[in-house]
Amino acid sequence: MESQPKRKPNAREIAARLRDEIAAGTFGPGDRLPGGRAYATKLGVSLMTVQNAYAQLREEGLVEGVSGSGTYVRDTVPGEPGPREAAQRLTNLQAEVTRVSAELAGLVERVKRLEAAVGPAEGESGA
Repeated sequence: MESQPKRKPNAREIAARLRDEIAAGTFGPGDRLPGGRAYATKLGVSLMTVQNAYAQLREEGLVEGVSGSGTYVRDTVPGEPGPREAAQRLTNLQAEVTRVSAELAGLVERVKRLEAAVGPAEGESGA
């Protein structure tokens, strides 16, 4: 039996994995994320893919880059949610977007079936 080659993660998937690890407390405030080159090698992806994932996390406010040192989970700022809470909120939001997208896809399919059963709407031409 032939085994399928494992698909390499894209930057969005790597960012989601790291976001989940921040939310779970695997990486806490002040912790350094894995070095880009080593992490890229471990995942079997290009350095640019890992850099894009880190950039996404920076845009989300979860991490910050320190020139010549690496990428670190942001320290907690008084009055703002910590990186762990922010990561959990983002993870929950992504799950909600996925759920709503699936519901919308289902509604689109139902509308198509209804339109097919009813026929063209008044004023619409068939061509």
